[in-house]
Amino acid sequence: MSQPWLPPDGVTRTSEVITVSAGMFKGGEFRCPASDALKARGYHTASPVRRRREQLEHFALGPFMAACDARFRPSGSPLRTRSAPPHDGLKTWSDHGVKTYEAAFPIAPERPLTEVPDPWTYRYRPSGPALRNTQEYRFTVWGRCLASADGSYREIRLPVHRLNRDLPPDGFTAAVALVLAEGAPGPPPEHVRIVEFALFDGRTRELFAGSRAQAVARYREHGPDALTAVLDGREYRPGSACGECPYLSVCPALRAAPGLLGVEARGRPRRTWSVTNGRNYRACPARDHMRRLHLPKADSVEREVTAERGRAVHAYLADRHGHGSPRPCTAEVPGDWVTDGFDLPDHERALGALLLRRHVSVCPLRYVRDGTDLRTEPRVVRHDTAADVVVIAAPDLLYRDGDSWVWRETKTSANERRSNRPLLELYPQLALAVVLIARGDLGGTPSRARVELEVLRPGGADLEIIDPFALANRTAAEEVLRGMVTDWYGDDHYEAAPGRSCERCEVARWCSASPMPGAVA
Repeated sequence: MSQPWLPPDGVTRTSEVITVSAGMFKGGEFRCPASDALKARGYHTASPVRRRREQLEHFALGPFMAACDARFRPSGSPLRTRSAPPHDGLKTWSDHGVKTYEAAFPIAPERPLTEVPDPWTYRYRPSGPALRNTQEYRFTVWGRCLASADGSYREIRLPVHRLNRDLPPDGFTAAVALVLAEGAPGPPPEHVRIVEFALFDGRTRELFAGSRAQAVARYREHGPDALTAVLDGREYRPGSACGECPYLSVCPALRAAPGLLGVEARGRPRRTWSVTNGRNYRACPARDHMRRLHLPKADSVEREVTAERGRAVHAYLADRHGHGSPRPCTAEVPGDWVTDGFDLPDHERALGALLLRRHVSVCPLRYVRDGTDLRTEPRVVRHDTAADVVVIAAPDLLYRDGDSWVWRETKTSANERRSNRPLLELYPQLALAVVLIARGDLGGTPSRARVELEVLRPGGADLEIIDPFALANRTAAEEVLRGMVTDWYGDDHYEAAPGRSCERCEVARWCSASPMPGAVA
């Protein structure tokens, strides 16, 4: 028998209405199931803390939707207003999206559609005993909502950056279909349609088209179980969603690490940070900001062959280390070692296989007793309460040597050259690992705790070992982190810094300051 859903300590339910936004049905690794359940059920923290808001818009689709409101909604209709201005790159992206939207949905004289002033909301009042102590359920949708003049046809266009290879979950499509079929305001329609629209290239994908009865049937088939999964979500999933989460102060899964980054909050907005963010910001503040907004990246840069080979090697090792009983890797690398999603030429496949064979001599599974001693690509998330920054890391491997945790990072190289730069500067994720272990944030005993860097080369594998408890190492690591964080922490505008890094910038297309071909003039 399953345990009843219970909220964490420190929250209070303020409404007997359950409100579920359609996006909650999508789930995904970047959503927190427990947070979604608390929001839907109407819980608030007992003592909410007012936080300073960002000076720039951080919702990538917000300016696009506001521009569409101004251009397409009937006069006199309420318009979405954004409280913060967009970054130059976001404005460029939004203008691009409006143009592709207009091209993808030309006005059809045979079926003229107009934008509805208010999005539809489905309301349901259960009869009989009130499950979950609820008097009413409400489902809401978000997108471009249109209808025919007589209300017999409804359509919602769901904006996304790019169309994913996989379709959205059935429960999501079913919930949206129900809102279109049964939601108010307006007369019940005869037919409804749900279509995804990609702002990047204008591609569209129909998710559902049918009668009102078919839409309701679709929900009855896929909706109830999906709704239960949303409302009974128990997993706290610390990560990027913590930045805007109203329940962070009562989250039982997010561990506090005051002073981790070496900076202190002075009325700053709460933010998230990773070493990848730090690298991007150091190259160009605008680059980091646009990547955080998930603006489309240039595949020629993002999927450059050397980077793809490194990711393919990491994916193979993660699969090899993370499945079945832990066993040290062997030199028998299958010919089809490259997993789906990686497109490598034959010579890079051969090089990758050679590097995997070099890994055998330093495979950490030689120290592992069973699966409880191993964490493959875990998400390590800590809340630096002094800075009010949620720090996110994803080590390639955490494994236990005796009762001590070891942090392993793996890199690949096609040549034998070694850099003269200090390792903690060259690979800042090692600096973060040193500080976390030295503070005791990973738990375990310190006797064998260490940070390891494995570099796979054609001629063999290098294994560098860093003692996090050596004062010189910890001091250097703290200096590296402060150097990466300080300027970013006080920055509200993320100005572009054009230069040599523009040549390898995957979001240069959206930057008016970039000198690269294809960037905005």
